[in-house]
This record gives sequence, C-alpha cells and structure tokens, in this order.
Amino acid sequence: MKKPQPRYKPIHSGWILYDDACGICRRLARFWQKRLLKHGLGIAPLQAPWVKQKTGLSQWALKKDLHLLLDNGEIIKGADTYRYALRYITWARPVHLFANAPLGRQIFDWSYRKLADNRHRFSRSCEVTEGP
Repeated sequence: MKKPQPRYKPIHSGWILYDDACGICRRLARFWQKRLLKHGLGIAPLQAPWVKQKTGLSQWALKKDLHLLLDNGEIIKGADTYRYALRYITWARPVHLFANAPLGRQIFDWSYRKLADNRHRFSRSCEVTEGP
C-alpha cells in the first residue's frame, strides 16, 4: 500500500513568538496554532524564559514585533513573519501576493505597524482580555 502524501508543503520548523500580554495576539495565536503546526511552526509567548536566551534580543525588542525564530537560528520579524506564513496557507495566497506586490507591500507594512503599535489599545477597545 502506498504511503499517503501530505496535502501541504512542510516549511522550516520554528516558532512564531507573540506577545502574550496582548489579548488580540493571544487570541490569534490560539486560532492559528493547529494550522501552523501542520507546517512545522509552533507558537510560543515571547515572555517565555527560553525566548530571550535563544534569540539574544532584549525584552523591549521582542515586544516591539511579532517574531519568527527558525530552527536554523534565523529570526524574521514584523510584517515579514506574516508574509512567510501566508505563502503556505492555500486560501491566503491572494493576501500573500498583495503583501508582496510593490504598493501592496507598503500598505501591508503600514497596516502591520499601526496594529502592532496599538495592539494593547485595540485589545481594550474590543474588550479582548489582556494576558498575565
């Protein structure tokens, strides 16, 4: 009997590091966790003790952006973390194409920055509970 082939392409394994003190970030991390695990990416709060040690980044630098820590030691941050993950999610391919087109890239980066800089304010406004 032939071994079934996976429906998805595995990517580098690693960890997406999110801000557990942000209600929106925590909720999105839980929502995407299973899908990302299928592609070799785990989810971890940037506040976990091993994160600072493994990345060598200060707590301030970690909290500024979403980070992707690949097993090969490469660190991808900010909007590029989304671009990296979006290319492997079939239904999100149009968003991935938009986020990489010249004008789309500028809009995507600007939108990411505004959301990242104001995520705690949005969490409170939307009544999404803050983390520990």
